[in-house]
Amino acid sequence: MPHRDEYLADFEAQRPRLLRLGYRMLGSVSEAEDIVQEAWLRWSAKVESVDAPAAYLTRIVTRLCLDQLKSARARRETYIGAWLPEPLMGTTEPEETIADDVTLTLMLAMERLSPLERAAFLLHDVFGVALTDIATTLAREPATVRQLASRARKHVQNARPRFTVEASKADQIARAFFTASRDGDTDTLSALLAHDVEIYSDGGGRVIAFRNIVRGLDRALRLFAGLRRKYISVPTLLRTAMIDGLPGYVSIDRGDVLQTTALDVRDGRIAAIYIVRNPDKLRHLAAALDTSRRPQHSH
Repeated sequence: MPHRDEYLADFEAQRPRLLRLGYRMLGSVSEAEDIVQEAWLRWSAKVESVDAPAAYLTRIVTRLCLDQLKSARARRETYIGAWLPEPLMGTTEPEETIADDVTLTLMLAMERLSPLERAAFLLHDVFGVALTDIATTLAREPATVRQLASRARKHVQNARPRFTVEASKADQIARAFFTASRDGDTDTLSALLAHDVEIYSDGGGRVIAFRNIVRGLDRALRLFAGLRRKYISVPTLLRTAMIDGLPGYVSIDRGDVLQTTALDVRDGRIAAIYIVRNPDKLRHLAAALDTSRRPQHSH
């Protein structure tokens, strides 16, 4: 029987990868952490040795995620307003959050896939798992897995990142948008936003958020101008960051609400804005920020 320390060493070597897989499958940091903890309990309870710990642990986490997705889908049907994944800030744990090219837009596109399609696509296209191993994990023939991954790829191909925004450019875009939206500066916003811009706001029924997606430049401009007139207190920028692969920032919004804002930039303009305000989805960030909430100085 392997020594427990050997199990722990093998598991810790895989933990960052397993957390990424769980998060990409579920869109939830907390649920991914729970899944990985359960995987550890099952792994540490094994009596016989395993030749390929990475493959074995990947199999456990994938299967646990597939079970979790069944209840997650039911909860999302009754979710209040837009549902967005829990945001991962690229500056908190870069080795875990920048190791693949999955962006927030791709994660939202994957929401339209069946659980098996999602698993096949992530394991094959993102995590580089061999088809035979995926077939074992999903209890399907390799040919079926290939079809699942191919079908998923076609569904999400338009959401795959076509270019990456350099860190300095991402910071510049995020700061410019934050300042213009804070000030209700419609001239600058007109230059920053695409004509068919969309704004998603996830409050989960816990805090005020837009119940419906705001679509189109004119509506977006009226929205930001109205917010500027409506509130006496103005938002405070905490820091800019890459949020799920997109330029963005963390701020304290009107009413002292912690929120993240991620910007999908296409052809030089902001095509979509993803705002997460639901405090249940921001606990991990609040802890990471250790929110003394010291704002950054604008420059």
